[in-house]
Amino acid sequence: MADLLEIKNLRIEATAYPPGEKPRHLVLVDDVSVSLQKGRVLGLIGESGAGKSTIGLAAMSFGRGGVRLTGGQVLLNGRDIRTAGASGLRALRGKEVTYVAQSAAAAFNPAKRLMEQVIETTLLHKVMSRPEAEARAVDLFRKLGLPNPEGFGQRYPHQVSGGQLQRAMTAMALCPKPDLVIFDEPTTALDVTTQIDVLAAIKEAIHDTGVGAIYITHDLAVVAQVADDIMVLRHGKTVEYGSTDHIINRPAQAYTQALVSVRSIDHTEKRPAPPVLKVEGITARYRGTNFDVLKNVNVDVAAGQTLAIVGESGSGKSTLARVITGLLPASAGKISFAGRQLSADLAARTKDDLREVQMIYQMADTAMNPRQTVGTIIGRPLEFYFGLKGEAKRARVQALLEEIEMGKGFENRYPAELSGGQKQRVCIARALAAKPKLIICDEVTSALDPLVADGILKLLLNLQALEGVAYLFITHDLATVKAIADKIAVMYRGEVVRYGQKSDVLAPPFDDYTDLLLSSVPEMKLGWLEGVLKSRKMESAGN
Repeated sequence: MADLLEIKNLRIEATAYPPGEKPRHLVLVDDVSVSLQKGRVLGLIGESGAGKSTIGLAAMSFGRGGVRLTGGQVLLNGRDIRTAGASGLRALRGKEVTYVAQSAAAAFNPAKRLMEQVIETTLLHKVMSRPEAEARAVDLFRKLGLPNPEGFGQRYPHQVSGGQLQRAMTAMALCPKPDLVIFDEPTTALDVTTQIDVLAAIKEAIHDTGVGAIYITHDLAVVAQVADDIMVLRHGKTVEYGSTDHIINRPAQAYTQALVSVRSIDHTEKRPAPPVLKVEGITARYRGTNFDVLKNVNVDVAAGQTLAIVGESGSGKSTLARVITGLLPASAGKISFAGRQLSADLAARTKDDLREVQMIYQMADTAMNPRQTVGTIIGRPLEFYFGLKGEAKRARVQALLEEIEMGKGFENRYPAELSGGQKQRVCIARALAAKPKLIICDEVTSALDPLVADGILKLLLNLQALEGVAYLFITHDLATVKAIADKIAVMYRGEVVRYGQKSDVLAPPFDDYTDLLLSSVPEMKLGWLEGVLKSRKMESAGN
């Protein structure tokens, strides 16, 4: 069978323009070759900056902001689309090749109904008439397991869940009957229960429509469930390329072997101790609504310990963090911290209140100013909270860099010059610079590959032992919870449904929701997804 897509000796370059410095030439992808047949899925895996998304976009002959395809060929259905010209590329993008982005919420227009957006490119390319396109969309809604397929398209984006919106984006990509679909981290931002449904829907849709697909992810356990072949990338180069069975069960290269063999950290939970943070009876709603997002939440965490807040998207995890930090005043309940009650309103909190509760965000890329150096980023809280300047500030910045295991040579670098793991370490150092008693970690490893995430978790545990800081760790990753938590609070629809020491929460018997969470964590073995779905189908039939 002829190849649908063949990429030969691809080279991609870019130019960086650091403020006040000479432009820097960067090679993003170097001599990468892949091939893909219709009806098959190629997984691209690697850490942030490995070149996964850059290669995926190159399959559309596209490069983001200044990125240039400077060598090699990109053959789609036998023709080199690098030479297609602007009009030729407009004709094939959205028709022969389509794209599913990581953030569906950012990709949809909130002012238009879903049906209009799902069929838009199909109509634009005149692939079929409006009635045919709408019928095709409804059929895809049904295949993708969306509720009320006939009426789903009449909803607006804000009226559906994150998982449903991601499936709607998949329907949009499949609607014009493309030859190739590029899935760029489509489940990274989803909780495990939603992820398993979206993975199953994507896999079934690919099988039913016969398209070829590139599936980009940092998670080997996920890609093992959908890909026929896997390419492992690092620093823009191919590390290993072969069948999924080969990569998962018989990896040849040391880096791939390390990815496959990452094991959960052996963290012994600490005994209960007096809390540094106590959340009592917290109920909260967003302004202009009459719906309680949090309902009578009671949790606490002790100094030097970690409370993991786990639950699906919309369960109230991040909203609880907003209440604790004062960004969303609670309508009932109180928050006690270090022996004092915190004001519900951020503006009324003291400088010490602000300093002692710090936050590390999920996306390090958007949490740092790209025009500031690492030294400036870490140094800002040192100056703001402690008045450090000059040599004293530089010395403390260097000490913090040593603490996060980055050492010398990074102070004058910009975020664009760092890997994903290094960026997250800088965000950790910035939080530590304030000498906090509590750090709220909001999905800090969800966008990182297993090796880098493992390093970040070990770093956080080491820093906790060194500094005695408490962590409130928000995540949907049960493997992370097992690795780092002392206590766990399972949230569902704004309520804490299971709470206590890790050993108690993770011990049976389980309530239905906790059981669903635990059984939805992907395992790095072929056929796991089908096995779970079959088991749940049998349980459903039995009930």
